[in-house]
Amino acid sequence: MNKYILNTDIQNFINNNIDSDITSILLKGTSFNSVSTKAIIEQIEAKKKCKTKLPTWFQTKNIYYPNKLNIEQSSSEITADYKSKCIEGNTIIDITGGFGVDCYYFSKRFKDVVHCELETHLSELVANNYKQLGIDNIQTQAVDGIEFLKQTTKPFDWVYADPSRRHESKGKVFFLADCLPNIPEHLDVIFNHTNNLIVKTSPLLDLTIGINELKFVKTIHVVAVNNEVKELLWILENHYTDKIDVKTINITKEQEFHFDFFMEDEKNLESSYSKPLTYLYEPNAAILKAGAFNCICKQLPVYKIQKHTHLYTSEQLIDFPGRRFKILDIQSYNKKTLQKSGIKKANITTRNFPETVQQIRKKFAIQDGGNVYLFFTTDYDSNKIVIVTSKSYEALGQ
Repeated sequence: MNKYILNTDIQNFINNNIDSDITSILLKGTSFNSVSTKAIIEQIEAKKKCKTKLPTWFQTKNIYYPNKLNIEQSSSEITADYKSKCIEGNTIIDITGGFGVDCYYFSKRFKDVVHCELETHLSELVANNYKQLGIDNIQTQAVDGIEFLKQTTKPFDWVYADPSRRHESKGKVFFLADCLPNIPEHLDVIFNHTNNLIVKTSPLLDLTIGINELKFVKTIHVVAVNNEVKELLWILENHYTDKIDVKTINITKEQEFHFDFFMEDEKNLESSYSKPLTYLYEPNAAILKAGAFNCICKQLPVYKIQKHTHLYTSEQLIDFPGRRFKILDIQSYNKKTLQKSGIKKANITTRNFPETVQQIRKKFAIQDGGNVYLFFTTDYDSNKIVIVTSKSYEALGQ
């Protein structure tokens, strides 16, 4: 860790060049003898990535940034804040510390936090940053988190892990057993020090695969921000064997949309079906990832259009965790009917349909945009149909 990077003149240069052309800076070079131009550029690139993802860090003076890959792999402040609200206690250890964003938010709700990071350089700069952020209840340890647990006798209310999805020999991986550290392999070590474990994984991990790899899964949180699933949170409780609770959340600027269900119920329930009625609903990305297709019909007064068509309908408009549309027309899928409608510009979505959006646009010469929303899908009688809609702005103001 080169502390000269925190020199006032160098910090001013970094701040003044956040939006500058990096190539130009590299060609011109800088006049600082204590810090290389390359190191300064790395600080600029990493800090720029924090502007919207980590605004607290971006706005705080004398923050030391790691390489931009560490920033890309870290939690955002939005998801870290949500994560900290999912659990409670006095002590927590993060065995895969990284840039320390999650620990920062844990420190607001826990009395004592331990941040373990194997890379000494990263651990040092995180310690510096916590001081700049005014945090004094996080203990940083430049050690392997699993090895730290093996050597300590201290119990913790919670253990947190965000295993790296980049394997030294296999490259980018999607199974927990291939991540570093291998959480399934070390569950016994972890549960020697706690009864509660929270694991963050990629949204690409299949829920069934994750459940099969882990033991004692109690709750799964599917976390989306602005309708994009960002992470999965796995809550494990030692010796837990009851029903698994799945909590979905879509965090937007306006509000948070929650939908919860038990995985066992989803398997046992059957959806109610109907032809498209007055309103059409498309579940948000978190619900689609969680696979809560039958529970929606159980919890909300809606019907599903077809078993494999994850679109819903109702006669009356309801508050729904996803996009809502007013149905204007229902057409058979054929070129003559679509040409007769005169639609030349529309937003297109396909659900349980054999053609892609790109193929449809090319085939019918429909431009992207406008106030019309077309859903190319399959109905309950296995007919290919086009549902012509407009977005509904009633009630929730979506």
